[in-house]
Amino acid sequence: MDKRQVMGSWLSGPRAAAEDMGIDFGYRGERLGLPESGPGSIARPGRRIAAVFVDWALCMLIAYAFLADGKGQQAGNWALLIFFVLSLVTVGTVGCTPGKRLLGLRVVGEGGGRLPALRVALRSVLIVLFVPAIIWDRDGRGLHDRFAKSVQVRI
Repeated sequence: MDKRQVMGSWLSGPRAAAEDMGIDFGYRGERLGLPESGPGSIARPGRRIAAVFVDWALCMLIAYAFLADGKGQQAGNWALLIFFVLSLVTVGTVGCTPGKRLLGLRVVGEGGGRLPALRVALRSVLIVLFVPAIIWDRDGRGLHDRFAKSVQVRI
């Protein structure tokens, strides 16, 4: 094995190195019975991150407009609370936040149906903590989605 191959496997990550050794992981969402592409497939990370930014911007706008003091110093704290409530209410009722809807995403249970209220609450608490959202499994789901047994799919 030459140095370029070793360096290439290190740079491309463990998944690419394992695939080079002949291990087949399949596509993201295959283990969950989801299609590879199109409606119902796992949402791509770029859209999911963009949806969070849209939702966060909306929450900051609401916090600055209605709840912050004159200097805007408390807006961040209020925005986090608004973000939690937004996630809890919108995902619990229509299955998506405004950002997710704008980008064509929906949160569903692993079986494809609506997410029960307790799982929506757990998911909302974990997403506000942020750390579970940045740790993903091989299907591209954050820990908040794994613990809540949910998945973000394309509409």
